[in-house]
Amino acid sequence: GRHPMLPRHVQRLGRDCIAHWNGSQILTLSRPVSNCMRWAGHYPWASFPLPVPVDFSTNWRPPPFFGPWRQFQNSNWQLDNFTPSSCFHLPNASMKSEGEEPLTKKRRLSGQHDTSAPEQEANFSNQKEALCLSVEQNEEKHSSKKGTVKRHWEYFCQHSRTMKIFENKETDQSSTESEAKFDFTVMSYNILSQNLLEDNSHLYKHCRQRLLIWTYRFPNILQEIKQLDADVLCLQEVQEDHYRAEIKSSLESLGYHCEYKMRTGRKRDGCAICFKTSKFSLISSKPVEFFRRDIPLLDRDNVGLVLLLQPRFHCKTNAAICIANTHLLYNPRRGDIKLTQLAMLLAEIARVAPRKDGTFCPVIICGDFNSVPGSPLYRFIKEGKLNYEGLAIGKVSGQEQFPRGQRILSIPIWPKKLGISQNCVYEVKQQQKEENAGEKLEAAKLDNTQEIVIAPEKLSSRLQHHFKLSSVYSHYFPETGIPEVTTCHSRSAVTVDYIFYSAANDDTAAQPGAEDSLHGGLKLLGRLALLTEKDLWTVNGLPNENNSSDHLPLLAEFRLIER
Repeated sequence: GRHPMLPRHVQRLGRDCIAHWNGSQILTLSRPVSNCMRWAGHYPWASFPLPVPVDFSTNWRPPPFFGPWRQFQNSNWQLDNFTPSSCFHLPNASMKSEGEEPLTKKRRLSGQHDTSAPEQEANFSNQKEALCLSVEQNEEKHSSKKGTVKRHWEYFCQHSRTMKIFENKETDQSSTESEAKFDFTVMSYNILSQNLLEDNSHLYKHCRQRLLIWTYRFPNILQEIKQLDADVLCLQEVQEDHYRAEIKSSLESLGYHCEYKMRTGRKRDGCAICFKTSKFSLISSKPVEFFRRDIPLLDRDNVGLVLLLQPRFHCKTNAAICIANTHLLYNPRRGDIKLTQLAMLLAEIARVAPRKDGTFCPVIICGDFNSVPGSPLYRFIKEGKLNYEGLAIGKVSGQEQFPRGQRILSIPIWPKKLGISQNCVYEVKQQQKEENAGEKLEAAKLDNTQEIVIAPEKLSSRLQHHFKLSSVYSHYFPETGIPEVTTCHSRSAVTVDYIFYSAANDDTAAQPGAEDSLHGGLKLLGRLALLTEKDLWTVNGLPNENNSSDHLPLLAEFRLIER
């Protein structure tokens, strides 16, 4: 009845005790659990890590105060290669934790074997965190930070039309001296507005509450930005009060100049483009508002931002790069609004980016497009054309496998008074053209010898734009065909974030059809690899302890080529 291995006060307390723990000698579980370990039906009080004395042996059996031995025995208790940091397994299905995956994710990922390790903390003063566990991808022992999935950098070889990935960066010396080179990096990152997080809390039921607080999240986001150290940041869901209070000043202290555009409605977040003043100077900044009071179709408050930047080094004095950032409407059933918002953004880019010779300067378009790879909206961006005749509005973005929006897109999608043509450019002289047409009609009426027949103009269902764009990411892993993921929460894990760029004709990473730019362009030098859904659920999805948004940051390195 006596157990000298346990402290005296623990023996006295019996089954209703709460054991104090010894920081470096705790038992951990082989799966992520919350800071409260519940043994259903018997021990709601058990919210502590069990003490493990130095002379612990595999012959040890739980003392009587643990309650009925049979139930504990039925839970398939076992020890695996015991060490001071080894673990025991409690596969009782009734055992829950605050931080575990949603049941739908568990079923989807059944058969996945995660490897967990106890989190190493120097300060054990907070008992609530004693059982916080983390998972590392592929048991990478060299990773210095627990609870993270390692993302590697992919470099491209320009000597082959096929992509080659190198472990170490190699300097590209093959271009001719007649080309001026300028290398820079661009990040696109939806940082998850705190207001939107709280308004959509059902998407984050898998997260521990303390991880969702802004005071916890912002230092993590800022640390990510510091670590990735991009020359240009395109941020979405930047909450206005947080931007004014700390985001702007924090980024300025890192050497960035910030431009910001808040949404026009009740939601107080927006888009920001920040660039390092050591690399670029600002030529112009143009906000784009997608809300139009006089056009019923455009009743949403999404926005965009278009900057024209001049590189500071190694380039011609007239070299420029156009950077655009946007966050399109989410609603999967309103593809008509999404396409119109995209057309408005492209029209603004077309107004900002022209050069004197009639061509466009290199363009980079970043953002959360709320559309999946291969969808009509995605194909329109990459291919530069879309015939939307007979296309249902719910299929434009491809967000829903069984779309509920069955109404067919109207022809044209947006009214003429928007002032944007089907080629996604502003119709600057539209009013003048209409006046000229009216004068010709009056002149024809005066000629009585000729019968006037006015045939109705056939409306076109074809959209076009003038930019030849490639996507930085391939959206599928070439070895397995498994989709890449840019966002992951309780409801879905998909790609909706992109970096599109106008590729130079010798860019080895450009998709077919995008390499015929005649006046230089951008060469993709490398990118930060994305992850699979399975990868992300090994760290309990997004947000998690180290990644404080429900989106991953996208990062690419480019070389500006000016001939």
